[in-house]
Amino acid sequence: QVQLVESGGGLVQAGGSLRLSCAASRSIFDIDVVGWYRQAPGKQRELVAKITRGCSTNYADSVKGRFTISRDNAKNTVYLQMNSLKPEDTAVYYCNAALLRWSANYWGQGTQVTVSS
Repeated sequence: QVQLVESGGGLVQAGGSLRLSCAASRSIFDIDVVGWYRQAPGKQRELVAKITRGCSTNYADSVKGRFTISRDNAKNTVYLQMNSLKPEDTAVYYCNAALLRWSANYWGQGTQVTVSS
């Protein structure tokens, strides 16, 4: 079992920045992949960024160059730094932990990000 708690969401103007945090209840070294997903009203939940145990990263094309995912193993926390925010980034952002050995996925409660024009 992995518990995840997201924080850092809020309301910002276009062009602003936010940093989201995902705090895990166990060492993130034990988690194969941590991903940030988002879901806007009426849309499917989509992958925004992910980071592996080996710190390999992947980003959705829509956020490349603007968002950065990182991890702090000492704090068992994964971050999503979001710069140059756009109104289309507005969504609930969720943290996900994937443990491939167990075919298990764990989700946080989500944090709202709203970007005004």
